[in-house]
Amino acid sequence: MTNSSYRKIVLALVPVVAFLAVLFYLHDAGSKTHHTATQYGTVPRGGGTLVFATEREPLCLDPHVYGDMPQVYIAEQYLDRLVSMDEQGMLHPWLATSWEVADGGLTYIFHLRHDVTFTDGTRFDATAVKSNLDHMVDPATQSGTAGGYIRQYTRTDILDPYTAAVHLSSPYSAFLNVLAQGFLGIESPKALSRPRDVNCQSPVGSGPFIITHWDHQSEVVLKKNPAYAWAPPTSRHQGPAWLDGIVWRFVSEPSVRFAMLQAGEVGVIDSVPPESETPAKSNPDVSLLMADRPGNPTNGTLNTLRSPFNDIRVREAFIRSADIDGALGSIFFHHYARAGGPLSPSTPDYSPDFEHTKDYDPKRANELLDEAGWQDRDPEGYRVREGKRLIVHIPISTVLAPADRTLWEQVQATARQTGFDVRMEPLSETANIARSDAWDYDVRIGYWNTNTPDVLRIVFGSAFTNHFQHGIHQNASGYSSPAFDKVVAQALATQDARQRKALYRQAQEIIAKAHLQITTYSQTTRLGVFSNVHDVRIEPSLRVINFHDAWMIP
Repeated sequence: MTNSSYRKIVLALVPVVAFLAVLFYLHDAGSKTHHTATQYGTVPRGGGTLVFATEREPLCLDPHVYGDMPQVYIAEQYLDRLVSMDEQGMLHPWLATSWEVADGGLTYIFHLRHDVTFTDGTRFDATAVKSNLDHMVDPATQSGTAGGYIRQYTRTDILDPYTAAVHLSSPYSAFLNVLAQGFLGIESPKALSRPRDVNCQSPVGSGPFIITHWDHQSEVVLKKNPAYAWAPPTSRHQGPAWLDGIVWRFVSEPSVRFAMLQAGEVGVIDSVPPESETPAKSNPDVSLLMADRPGNPTNGTLNTLRSPFNDIRVREAFIRSADIDGALGSIFFHHYARAGGPLSPSTPDYSPDFEHTKDYDPKRANELLDEAGWQDRDPEGYRVREGKRLIVHIPISTVLAPADRTLWEQVQATARQTGFDVRMEPLSETANIARSDAWDYDVRIGYWNTNTPDVLRIVFGSAFTNHFQHGIHQNASGYSSPAFDKVVAQALATQDARQRKALYRQAQEIIAKAHLQITTYSQTTRLGVFSNVHDVRIEPSLRVINFHDAWMIP
């Protein structure tokens, strides 16, 4: 197969395929944002090891496996991608110098850099692209995120050492956008050939940092890649990182992380608790750097495949029995804005029309339960039907943040007033995943961060309800609607931005009316930065931290 086989489209004319612009912003919560070199009258300087404290440890350091946010945080530091995204949502070259779209959107031809080497000495080329895409969709990888994004992928043809033709089974207008995410970072094919668990421990990339050691339940240690010379155009400088290394420390308790930051024991922390924002504002040594993430907001998804939520009236009643606005105010001090619809407000093609379709309304919730036949109550006040109590099982992972657990306890309390017996069941993360894979839940707590409204298809599309990749199913509700599937498929196939926006609005309407989730707030990157650390950056595609440009004053 040769290049002449394709109808080529020059890169300059290729549209930004999933959306025209991303609403990217860094809000400072009324405080300071990160320090800059200009502010200190100096220029970036090399050296120093930064200590970063975050709340959650990943299950695997390879972002192709599973696919949770702690993985992509680390992947951002040691992996590069084929394409990059800027703060306006525009796509730019990275490991791919250019690309062409052919065959009605079924083929993407990538022309690759010739000068990139992975840190194990393996060269980056078309074979590496093929190895990585094949790895993501291999069922043995158990890739719930990367593999889920590229289910349309069929194969890669190597046209020459630095030209790869990637074939899809159906048009996928979001393809380039998801390739810009860290979950689809490019790893050394030599490293990928090792057993999955070995690669989880020590994956290899071509990025600005190298993973040297993972001390489980404690820290991951990274050192600078001195040969790095292929940063994306969104970086503030080309060449190696300024830092000598990073100690990526796991500190689960939010108040402990913030105390470490205030004392200067760490340079940066993640997940600054809302109650710490006020003291951060009054501390001259602490700055805040924050950004809301796009995608499907933090939520509890209702399992429609079994009782009681196989009845839409009971689903709506449960959603309307939950006082989310009150919980967000009391727990998060109004620092987290409500995300009421199926898309977070920073998501492309988000419509605000569905923000209030599921507001707290206990009167309506009681009417709906009466209509559904749950008219009686037992001596404890819970609804019963035919002698059976109205029970809702919610597995709660032990890695869930304490504030989020409190939020669901408040849901439990307000739902009890309507007659729901909500049972929160603490589990290890491994046990929680097993329960999820077996559909053994009534509510699954989660979120999905992504830079395209195609998240709707992944989270609610019928194709994602099966036991994809050894039991992993992205559609946690089990919802299946031919009408919805048709709308999101049309959105993926069109290159007309206005038509796509209208289709995604229609998709949001269908989902809102199906009452499939209690949505709470948008996921947010919330960083605290100590005064001697500068130019910490939040990358645009997923709003996660990037340390390539960061530097320190001793």
